[in-house]
Amino acid sequence: MISDDDLYRLAIFLGSCAMMMIVLYHFLDVNSSEEPDSTESASHIKETVPVSTNSVSASGKGN
Repeated sequence: MISDDDLYRLAIFLGSCAMMMIVLYHFLDVNSSEEPDSTESASHIKETVPVSTNSVSASGKGN
């Protein structure tokens, strides 16, 4: 049978491992680069995003 002290040490160990995994995940997520090729993405954005020439405010009253 597992004693209270063993269970306590196991809980502390597993909790510490979980916290280190969370910190490692956030470190890798923040430092990952997800930027595509700039010339390719710029031309793709220009083709897919429509540009509005009207400058009307949301209320419809103009500027």
